[in-house]
Order: sequence, then structure tokens, then C-alpha cells
Amino acid sequence: MAEATSAYATDALPGGTVDVVVIGGGAAGLNGALMLARSRRSVVVIDGGTPRNAPAEAMHGFIVLDGTPPGELLERGREQVRGYGGRVVFGEVASAEPAAPSREGDPRFAVTLADGRAVTARRVLVASGLRDVLPNVPGLAEHWGRGVVHCPYCHGWEVRDQPIGVLATGPASVHHAMLFRQLTDDLVYFTRGGELDEGSRARFAARGVRVVDTPVGEVAAAEGGGIAGVRLADGTFVARRFLAVATRMRARTEGLDGLGLPMEDLPDGMGRRFASGMAGTTEVPGVWVAGNATDPTAQVGASAAAGALAAAHINAHLATADTDAAIAAIAAARGDATS
Repeated sequence: MAEATSAYATDALPGGTVDVVVIGGGAAGLNGALMLARSRRSVVVIDGGTPRNAPAEAMHGFIVLDGTPPGELLERGREQVRGYGGRVVFGEVASAEPAAPSREGDPRFAVTLADGRAVTARRVLVASGLRDVLPNVPGLAEHWGRGVVHCPYCHGWEVRDQPIGVLATGPASVHHAMLFRQLTDDLVYFTRGGELDEGSRARFAARGVRVVDTPVGEVAAAEGGGIAGVRLADGTFVARRFLAVATRMRARTEGLDGLGLPMEDLPDGMGRRFASGMAGTTEVPGVWVAGNATDPTAQVGASAAAGALAAAHINAHLATADTDAAIAAIAAARGDATS
């Protein structure tokens, strides 16, 4: 079990075959598990215990729950899943792969954890989330989720009217800067030595955004915590209270190679995700994906909704498979009776 999860109670893995294993215990995974458990499906959530929004003090943009600490939301979600008979198991997935199907051809999957525990499931919902890859700027990573933010909808209100700097990471950073310009009149765009076309410069000038072309040397910490500003490669210091960075977003794939899920690149070099169709379907029969693993820009509410939709789809497929198996059993019994 990962060290980060040692403080949480973990359920025992059941014997036999469960209906669904959910890989990932964030909003998408827990809401998917909740829907499945309420449909009287046996469901196990495998939670690695390292959610993307762990550094944040609160989540925002989710009606009614706006301002709720991420940890509180997840703890309440686990309790609710357990209240309907679902299980939440903390651990890292070492492997997940197809197993021998049932006699009727219903899929089976074997999921093994890093400590050797294992479970077999009829269906898999991958809600493993993503990792934000930050640019290699000294001092930047230490302030991630606090002085360094990425989403204007998640953190914008909290950083409003402050001196903000945008560190360019690619073409999408220009649009990123315009969203943060809505939140403050004091915005500096650091090109970090990259190219910026004249059209973008004109648009920045029209909105009063200062452009700094000198490469960034480091992010300087303020006394008592937080960010003091940015020190450029030539030694110039630019005071900033917050920095915004459009990260590269990569779906978490550890232990999932055996499923053979197709992946695809995001536009403008923004990252890589699991490819999916309607309701999180994939090209692998019996496997669905939901949340940031396939929709990197989804906030908590959208991820939770995607988990619920995928779960409803999974339950419908299981209901069809259950009926097919019952018909096959009746046919087999009749055949035995007449033989």
C-alpha cells in the first residue's frame, strides 16, 4: 500500500468475481462506484490515495459543494459508497489485464495490487486521473496548488486583483492568459524565450498585459511563505503574487498497460489521454474510462458526472449479460432434459 494512504481505513478485497472494479478513487471513480452500488452491483474501488487536487485547500465551481476541501469530499464519497455495500481498497495497481471469460463469453479482468492482493471483475472502470507536468523552472514545483495555479475556474476568484504572472508553456498559454486577465488588471506574460506572434502581442497590448521575453531563471519565494516573484535570466526581478501555468496533462497509466487501452495526444502538445467514446466506452470490450484520465480539462463536477454516466452504461451492459446468461442456462437445462 502506498505510504500516502496509510492513514485511511481500507476494506478487504472480496473473494470470487465482482461485477466492477473501479481503478481510481477521485470524483469520477467514487461517483461511478456509488451509482453501481446503488444498482446492487458488487463494486470495488482501488484508490492510490494521491488525487490531483490534493495540494488545493478547497475545490470550486461545483454548486452547493463550492469551497469544500478536496479531502472532505473524498472521505464523504467513500462513506457513501460503503453505505451501499461497495468497497474502497487503498493500494497501487500493479497490473490489470483480461482474464479467461465466462462460459457464455462474458469478459473477465484480473487486477493485481503492488502488495500482491488481487481481484477478478466482469467490468473495469478506469478513473485513474492525470498528472500535471510542470515546466522545469527552479522553485516552481514547491508552490504548486497554492502560489502556482493552472485553472482560472478553480482558483480564479481566490487570486483576483492580485499581481499575476503567466508562464508560457505552449500555444494554449495565450488563451490561458486572457482568461486570467479577466481576473486582474496586473498581468505579466512571460514568454520564457518562446515565440509570440504580433497578433497576440497586439491583443495583449490592447488589454494592458505586459509581455516579458527574457527567459525565466527561477521563482522566488516570499518570506513567510508564498511567491515573491520571478527572477529572470539576466537578474531582473519581477514581483508577482501568483503564477499561472498551463501544464502538460498526462493520464495516469501505471499498471494499466495490460488492458491495451488506446491513447491519443491532446492538441498543442497539452498532454496525452485515454481515448474514449460515448459514456466512456473504449475499444476494449468490458472497459470504460471516466474523469481526467480521458477528459483532462474536466473539473470535479464534470468528472463526477462522467463517472455516473459510465456507471449507468456499465450497469446496462451487465443487465444484458445477466439476461443472456439466464437464457443460456435455461436452454442448457432443456437440452440436458431431452438428451
